[in-house]
Amino acid sequence: MRRFASLIIMTLCVIAVNAASDVVFTAQAPKAVVLGDNFRLTYTVNVSNAKKMRLQSVGDGLSVLSGPSQSTRSSTTIINGKMESSSTITYTYILVGLEEGEYTIPGATIEVGNNTYTSNSVKIKVLPRDDNQQAQGSQNQNSGTTQQNAQSQLQGSGNGNISGSDLFMRAIVSKTDVYEQEAFLLTFKVYSLVNLRSISNKMPDLKNFHVQEIELPQNKEFELEHYNGRNYQTLVWSQYVLFPQQSGDLEIPATSFEATIAQAVQSDDIFDMFFNGGRYIETNKNLVTSPIKIHVKPLPSSGKTDAFMGGVGEFSISSDISSENIKTNEAVTIQVIVSGTGNMKLIKTPEIIYPKDFDIYDPKVENRFSLKTSGQSGNKVFEYLAIPRHPGQYTIPALNFQYFDVKSGTYKTLSTKEYVINVEKGEGSDAPQIATGYVSKEDLKYVGQDVRFHTTSGRLFRADRILYGSKLFWILVISPLLILCIVLSLSRKRIKDNANVVLTKRKKANSVAARRLKSAFKLMNSNRKDEFYDEVLKALWGYISDKLAIPVVDLSKDNIESELRKKSVPEELISKFVGLMGDCEFARYAPGDDSGRMDNIYENAANVIGQMESSLKH
Repeated sequence: MRRFASLIIMTLCVIAVNAASDVVFTAQAPKAVVLGDNFRLTYTVNVSNAKKMRLQSVGDGLSVLSGPSQSTRSSTTIINGKMESSSTITYTYILVGLEEGEYTIPGATIEVGNNTYTSNSVKIKVLPRDDNQQAQGSQNQNSGTTQQNAQSQLQGSGNGNISGSDLFMRAIVSKTDVYEQEAFLLTFKVYSLVNLRSISNKMPDLKNFHVQEIELPQNKEFELEHYNGRNYQTLVWSQYVLFPQQSGDLEIPATSFEATIAQAVQSDDIFDMFFNGGRYIETNKNLVTSPIKIHVKPLPSSGKTDAFMGGVGEFSISSDISSENIKTNEAVTIQVIVSGTGNMKLIKTPEIIYPKDFDIYDPKVENRFSLKTSGQSGNKVFEYLAIPRHPGQYTIPALNFQYFDVKSGTYKTLSTKEYVINVEKGEGSDAPQIATGYVSKEDLKYVGQDVRFHTTSGRLFRADRILYGSKLFWILVISPLLILCIVLSLSRKRIKDNANVVLTKRKKANSVAARRLKSAFKLMNSNRKDEFYDEVLKALWGYISDKLAIPVVDLSKDNIESELRKKSVPEELISKFVGLMGDCEFARYAPGDDSGRMDNIYENAANVIGQMESSLKH
């Protein structure tokens, strides 16, 4: 029995020593308090043998009313024969805010064994009282009346009449004057003086914005905030990072939220109050935010070069090469890393100019960025693979990367290093080699056997046989002339047919686009989102390609605008047509109501093609 008791004591001592070696000493306090209200400042340490707890000065705007009061909690568990023990000591102070402002309480100190530990500091904001409490503020400064009034407001009046100043939702943007593609933050924040139980909403279709939602914690906590002369319990409900896709005056529309409020049942009957005083009834209230105007400035044309890859924000660039001394038929890899904050997802892949003797493969792109309130922050990695086929010394020029810097309002160009590669003749270069591991232009590439010889069968002629004057001679003389005449005739016919084809395509452009939109309508009803947007884009690009007689591969938004202006198409219709193509490209990534967004895109596509058809006929 004594041995068992000694074993338990030794185990507890070991646990205590181990706990002391990993001491955690933390401080906690509310982020904001109302002037004159009492609040708790607590310090917790995860050992039981702590001593000499010392609180530093709290500043002139705060006052310590009492403390510290000390409480200890211990627990011991045995799982599968293994004993675990934990102890915590909590020190509690009662403070009051005497003056408005923001205050920092430095870390307190405590001794555990022969070591001294310091807690984290805490920041506290002292808010002014409500306007209707200013008159009695001096009387209630230390009595906690302000806190009691706030609690009574949070319980609800019980009469079912909740005014717009008791509960409302605000849409807040980080900026209202931005550049095209510049990221800004949209925050939906609720302000409450009632017992709020739940909120639900349906995100509106933010047209002309590329939208990405920020993940917020599931367990949201209310914070105290002074707004319009009153102290509200506030909660950040949702946040989105928006990237405007076109210039002009855009609008974030009004957004509706459905709130559920619990209101206490009040009665003048004393028996009813005794038996039913704790009952609550739930009522619903519709909260609507105000629309917000966003002025989007176009990216300037001056200073923009072919090296602009669509990046808007603040970026840096670096590069690395696998080796500068290689052999023929060996792969060389160049890695380019674009780092920074902005519209990282929408940055195009820059092009490295390789020597002609290199086989080039499609680059791999890896996104290593995350969504922050300032935009997408992190890295975008481009990996380029090429294979030299002949020995020699080759120069790979520096890669230029241009982006638009929103802080300075100018374009900035960054460059990677220039690489000089020494290529030696590889051993066994005549043997076939297969390049794998990358999505290449050819699935299988043979090296050293690009030209293979083979024999042909045929008759042999005597060397002394005379060809001149024979039938074969005249056939060989006349045949080229006949072939030339046939080729010229076919060429003329083909030119004439091509002219007719262009005319036919122009005439049938509207009907072809209508068939594609009909197919898109079926995809929309089947809720096949990606295929729907692809089909609408085919209808738009195909229609304008046939009308302008420009192949789709040669089309761009710039030359579409240029050609339509030549045909005297109104600027408003040009902007609407080009903007709709941008909407389709980015709508699939936007959160919200997919069916409503697809319906809107389909209707706009049908309307803009019809208007374009009418304009081009005149």
